[in-house]
Parts: sequence; C-alpha cells; structure tokens
Amino acid sequence: MKKQISIFALSTLLIGGLSGCNDFLDREPLDKVTPTDFFSSTQDLAAYTVKQYSFNTVTGNYGINLFGQDNNTDNQAGTGFPSFWIKGQTKVSSAEGDGQYKWENIRACNYFFDNVLPKYEAGEITGSSDQIKHYIGEMYVIRAYNYFTKLVKYGDLPIIETALQDNKDELLAASVRRPRHKVARFIIGDLVKAEELLMESAPGGKNRISRDVAYLLHARVALFEATWEKYHRGTAFVPGGKGWPGKDAEGYDADTEINFFLDEAIRTSKLIGDKVVGNLVENKDTREGMNNSLASINPYYTMFCDENMEGYSEILMWKRFDKGQGVVNNLQMELTRNGGGSGWTRGMVNSFLMRNGLPVYANNSGYSEEWEKQGVNKTLEGRDSRISIFTKMPGDVNFYKTDGTPDLCKIDFIFGDAQSLATTGFMVKKGKHYSPVMAQDHDAGTSGGIVFRATEAMLIYMEASYEKNRRVDETSDKYWRALRRRAKVNEDYNVTIAATQMAKEAEGDWGAYSKGVLIDETLYNIRRERRNELCAEAYRWDDLKRWRSMDQMANLPYRVEGMLYWGSVYEQQLKDKCIVDPKEGNMSSKELGNYILPYEKVTENNSIARQHGFLFETANYLTPISMATFRQTATNPSDFSTSVVYQNPGWDYQANTSAKPVE
Repeated sequence: MKKQISIFALSTLLIGGLSGCNDFLDREPLDKVTPTDFFSSTQDLAAYTVKQYSFNTVTGNYGINLFGQDNNTDNQAGTGFPSFWIKGQTKVSSAEGDGQYKWENIRACNYFFDNVLPKYEAGEITGSSDQIKHYIGEMYVIRAYNYFTKLVKYGDLPIIETALQDNKDELLAASVRRPRHKVARFIIGDLVKAEELLMESAPGGKNRISRDVAYLLHARVALFEATWEKYHRGTAFVPGGKGWPGKDAEGYDADTEINFFLDEAIRTSKLIGDKVVGNLVENKDTREGMNNSLASINPYYTMFCDENMEGYSEILMWKRFDKGQGVVNNLQMELTRNGGGSGWTRGMVNSFLMRNGLPVYANNSGYSEEWEKQGVNKTLEGRDSRISIFTKMPGDVNFYKTDGTPDLCKIDFIFGDAQSLATTGFMVKKGKHYSPVMAQDHDAGTSGGIVFRATEAMLIYMEASYEKNRRVDETSDKYWRALRRRAKVNEDYNVTIAATQMAKEAEGDWGAYSKGVLIDETLYNIRRERRNELCAEAYRWDDLKRWRSMDQMANLPYRVEGMLYWGSVYEQQLKDKCIVDPKEGNMSSKELGNYILPYEKVTENNSIARQHGFLFETANYLTPISMATFRQTATNPSDFSTSVVYQNPGWDYQANTSAKPVE
C-alpha cells in the first residue's frame, strides 16, 4: 500500500458497505489524505472500517444469490452439472485461483491497526472515547471474519498482524502457514478484544457491527473448529494427523483443543441465546407473508425480505439497500417471478417433521407417500411450518400487481431457462418480497439482507453443549422447545428422537453421517433443527465440511431427487411441455426414476449421470492453493515443493492435476 491512502466516495462507504446511518455524506472526499492526517477522528475511523465490510449477505448480483448458496448440496439443487461432484474434475489452478488466498483485506485491517493503535494510546484521536474504541473493535471483528473465511477454505494459514512492506525476505517469512488450531485461537483472540471495545448498540444501528455480533461470530468460529478437529481427528486435515503437511504440531493435544473451542462456543452462544430465546420473531403460520398493501402479515416470513430489518429482535446486523443512493439488488427478479434456478431437494423436504413431531416415515405420523402423487401442496400438508412458509407452491402469490391483484405461482416453472428454472419443483420462497416494482424492474431491489441472526446462537449452544457433555441440558431444552414452538411442531423433541431411524434419515441427509458412520439420534436431531431453521441461509456446505459428512460418498454415489413427477398429477398437466431426450431434455426419464433428477435431465455427455449421482473426493474438504502462490514463494523456482507455503492434503504442486484420496 502506498503511503497515501485512497478512500472511495463516502456515499459508497455507507449503504454499499452495510452502513447508512452515519453522517459522512456531508464530509469532503478523503482521496489524498496521509495516514498521519486521516486517522485522527471518530469519523475517519468509521469511514475506513465500514469500507472493509465484506460479510456474506444479499448482493447486487442477479439471481437469488444468498438464498441459492446452498445449491448443489443435499439441501438445494442448482442448474447445470456441478463439476465439484465429478471425480477428477476439480483441479489445481495455475493462476491466481479464486482470489481467496490473497491478503489484501487482512492487510487493510493491519494497516488500520498500525496507524490507529499508536494514536489511540497517545490520545491523539478526537471524538467520543466510546466510539473510538467501538470502531477499533469493529476492525478486530472484520479481521477475524476475513481470517475465518480463509480458515474454512484452506485450513492452516499464516498469522499476520502488521501491514508488511514490499520486502521479499520479510514477506516469505510471514507466509509460513501455522496450524489451524493456532489460527482459530488467534481469530478468537481478535474477537475477545472486540468484545471489550464494542458498544452493545452500534452507532448507526444494526447496519453496523455491535458487541453481540462479535459474540455470535466468536461462537461460530469456536463451534466450527471444535467439530472440525473432532471429526477430522487423526487425518491430514488436523495438526499431527497422518499425512498432515505442516511442520510444527509439537504440543498439539486434540482433546485440549476440542474442549477449549467447545467451551468457548458454549459460553459465547449462551450470551446471545439467553437474550433472544424469549423474544423470537412471531410466526403467525400464514402461507403468505404480506398482504396486497405490502404490509407484513407474518413477521417470521418478512424478517427475511423486509426493506427495513431494524425492528426484528433476532437480527443483529443487516444490509440496507436504498434506490436513492443507487445501492440496489436484483434478488427479487428471479426469486419472485419464477423458480430462480434452485429448489429444495426431496431429502431436504423430508427432513421436516410432521407437526406432531414425528418423521414422515414413522408410524402414526399422519403422512402418506400417496400425497406426493397429488403435488407439492399436498406433500407439504401437516408439516413443520418452516417448509410450508418458505416453499413457493402452485397458487401462492408471486407478487402483487400495481392494482393489488396477485400474480400466482404455477408448477410450470419446473420448465424454463437455467436462471429461472424451478429445478426440483420445490421452489424456494425464503427471502421473497411481494413488490411489483422489485419483481419486474431490474436494479430495483431494496429488500434487505441479513448478515447475522441471533437464532444461530441457540443452535450453536445446543450442538456444542451436546458435543461436550452428550446430553441435552436445561438451556438446550429451553432453546430447542422455543424453536419448535415457533415452527408449530410438538415441543417434545424426545418424541422425535424416539421415532428417528438413522438409516431412513441417511437417505436424504448427509448430516446423518460423520466419518462415514451414522451418528446417534439425539445429535442427528440437533443437526436436523439447524438444517431446517437455517435453510437457504448459506450455512450448509460449511456444516457438512466440519462434520466430515461426505466420506461415505467417496465410492457410493448420492443421487439428488426433487418432487414426484412420473405418476403424479403433473405428468398429465404438463405433458405438452415435458421433453425427455438425452441431448435436449427438460425432464429426467421415467426409466431413471419417478422423481425429478435435477442433474440428469440431459444424460448425454453428463458425468453426473454416468456416475449415477454425486461422488466426493476427500481432498475437497479443503481448497487447493493455486500455483501462483508457489511460484512466488518457492526457494527453488523449478521445485514448488520448496515453497514456505505447503499444499493442502490430496493436492499436488502441479497445475491442472486432480485430487488424490486423503485418509
């Protein structure tokens, strides 16, 4: 970074960076200000920190973006042929890769600390002391978040706490990867600092980081690392495990680390969970979330699509969109008018309990497989309200027209182009608004985006507590009953546990496994609750990785299914639109099965069809580091293995090579 710091126009720092409530717009642009002059006031600190916000939430991209990030898992099916699930298709990149093994964001954080902390300690920053501390705390959260994103993706990482100079020796020394448990402890250390500095209520409201955001991220990181180290124990993905490529695992004790992280997850998640458990957003159990005046008729539904999310008790932080500021999304264009290129899998749908608390396959559940023949609406009858509320069914309102009349959903959406296709027939409704403007105009989306939701903390506590103590304690009991009560499901989770058959659950839920072995019924149902509550909120892939839930798919393919088509009412209703053809088909053939197979509608030159479903290469629990990194860091340019940065397990130091099995 040059000695002079470039700050973009402050209007983009605000709403585009997740803020919108600090009065920066009336300040002159700071495009040629030296660090000496710049980091001198609370306004400077606020402007710089908000520019570094990079949290995963709704974006301006086309499509259903955040609500489609679980595509190509056991929860949701996307379009096309996902190469990740095809043996040998994922390869080591020769270029800069996907941009994630880069350090610009972390360097920006370190640059802030290098310049701000000395000034803070010397009392040279003007403004409210509480606000000064708050913005420093924000930056610790931002660095922690960026580091965590990389930890999930790559595992072991360098730990860098200062903005490095353009000196080769210094850069090489700093590039050495540290064991993942040390990285995770470093991240938690940043969050502890943040918790001591942040205000309970952030300046600018919930568009900015607060203390509770730090606590929730703290709990998320701790649970991830605890379960990763538990379920990957002894493998090359954990320090000291067989084939681990690192060098300094001395002193690593798995039990100590796992218990430390579980304790941290339990402690910090309870701080949030206890606040929200008695104040969950109300679920009025209505199929529609808004009336034709666009007023909420079900707060639980509108919490995920409202233009102003400030008043929802569960939301700790959200992203505001404002057409007047030119900050908009295109989310509703696809989510509202059609299927959005996504859909719940049959496995996902069947994971939702009947309202009496019984799995669909259990005796006396009240469910009948014959209902599938009658279509989506009947299939979801009597279920946990979360699947009926957040599934767009035929006859549901897509949006209200300008005259107040409804535009209605049709099952025809199972046919269409890739972007608009309802891939499985079970259409995602979570996050959908009802506005005619958002539905029909490009760049007109102003529905907000959740960044952090407090309910996650309740789920973290339930899981971490059970992983640590192998029992459902009083706090978990309270949290679990509250979530089921809101979902309109029998509160007594013991009824569910007693009726759970793990072999049945495993048919549609990868989370039934860890290390290729079925888990116990109680833990499974805790995982089920997490799956159901957080559906389409971009948690699933990370959960499956930390649970080590794909080992069984190394040689046993998993075939993704959607709704029943052949033999259902839809077969006759849609026969004029249905094309079964190995080259140009829009529906999987009856010979392959009666359910929609979203990835096998075209079978010619289709590797997924050839494999009979998804296959998983264990090396994919982590992402390979690209050759660009090794070219820059190898001491011998002709031997990339001499780099101070080692490659991840199962991947080679040669570009365009495929993964090898990891034990």
